Amino acid sequence: QVQLVESGGGLVQPGGSLRLSCAASGSIFRIFAMGWYRQAPGKQRELVAGITSGGSTNYADFVKGRITISRDNAKNTVYLQMNSLKPEDTAVYYCSQNVLTTFGGRYDYWGQGTQVTVSS
Repeated sequence: QVQLVESGGGLVQPGGSLRLSCAASGSIFRIFAMGWYRQAPGKQRELVAGITSGGSTNYADFVKGRITISRDNAKNTVYLQMNSLKPEDTAVYYCSQNVLTTFGGRYDYWGQGTQVTVSS
C-alpha cells in the first residue's frame, strides 16, 4: 500500500504564509503527477495546483501569483508554499499523488487533509 501524510496546516492571519508538505511512503515504484486540492465547507473539492514528474506546473486562477507548488522526487514529497493568504483560502487542503506501485497498477492516492484557516 501507499500512504500520504500531510503537514503544515494551521491558523494564519490574512497576508500571512504557510508551507504544506505531503510525503508518500510504501509500495512506490514511481510517482507521476502530484497535486494539491482544497475543499471549503459547503463547496466541492477543487484543484489548487499540480506538478508533473518533469516539473511542469499549473495553477488555479484564484491562486496565481500567491502560491508555488514544488516537489522533491528523492523524498517522494510535494510542497505548497502559500503567501498573501486570504480568508477565502480557508479550507481543508488535500494532496494527491499518482503512483505506479511495486505490486502492479497505477493509482491516485490521497492524503488525509490538513486544515488551513486564514483569520484575524
